[in-house]
Amino acid sequence: MKIGILGTGAYGLALAIALNKNKENEIIMWTKLETEKEEIEKSHEYHKVLPDVKIPNTIKITTNLEECVKESNLIIYAIPAIFVASVSEELKNYIKPNQHICMATKGIEQDSCLFVDYIVKRYIDTENISVISGPSFAIDTVKDMPIGLSLASNNQSTMNVVDLAFQNTNIKLRQTNDIYGVEICGAIKNVIAIACGILDGLNATESTKAMFITESLHDIKNLIDKLGGNGNTILSYAGFGDLLLTCTSPKSRNFSFGQILASNNQEKIEEYKNSTTIEGLYTLKSIYQLIERKQITIPVIEKIYNIVFQKKNARNLLSFLMEKD
Repeated sequence: MKIGILGTGAYGLALAIALNKNKENEIIMWTKLETEKEEIEKSHEYHKVLPDVKIPNTIKITTNLEECVKESNLIIYAIPAIFVASVSEELKNYIKPNQHICMATKGIEQDSCLFVDYIVKRYIDTENISVISGPSFAIDTVKDMPIGLSLASNNQSTMNVVDLAFQNTNIKLRQTNDIYGVEICGAIKNVIAIACGILDGLNATESTKAMFITESLHDIKNLIDKLGGNGNTILSYAGFGDLLLTCTSPKSRNFSFGQILASNNQEKIEEYKNSTTIEGLYTLKSIYQLIERKQITIPVIEKIYNIVFQKKNARNLLSFLMEKD
């Protein structure tokens, strides 16, 4: 199978390395930056995002989007959510009706509050679209250890294509038709991770952190239900699995940002924001906009928003846990 992967960031490269283990696959990756292409081709590494990880020379790199997708049976988005619209607008010129799309990108578009599959559909007329999400740090994905992901689509043919692509890898896929639920879980876990980082920075006990994650699970389930998804998706790899991983590990940039927020050191906070992509920040703005528009009350989101953007005292998170219904 020919697979085009959009994006040469840590997760895109990790997926490419994993998929390359299936000897039936031919992988080509697209990057907009010639410098990235040259570094990967020269050293077969990209130290900036995946230090000390070898990238097989059978994985091809290109800066030409048409070259990446024209022969591909499966196209995987592995770019930041902020770029999904612009890339889709260009991709519509090259994609064919029989090609399948898999979204490994997580998040919500600013202002429109659209999840990533809807952003793609705004530019590309296709029903051959799926979403993968679950507990899978890039550095863990390249190791020969089991990884579990949720695979969501309303198109069984597309799920079959994605399943076939991942055969003979260390990644296990569990299928569901609840795209919306999987996308909500995949996006919101970064927001919850910020709050867990805050708790860690406040020296909260493990018991308190567990309490917060449990309360968050209830609120996320409620959000999924109210937005038309299946609340049971919170129990999937995309839900509890990803939440558990992201909210308990300093490997998460969102968790690390929360730790800095707890210090209330504005200089460090601004320095980290300017030097690091913190997906949870963009998602928090969009989720907050979305629940306001829908007139939905999601206490945990409102509390995190007030701390992050209204600069409320981070210690309010502790009293919130006791006061929350």
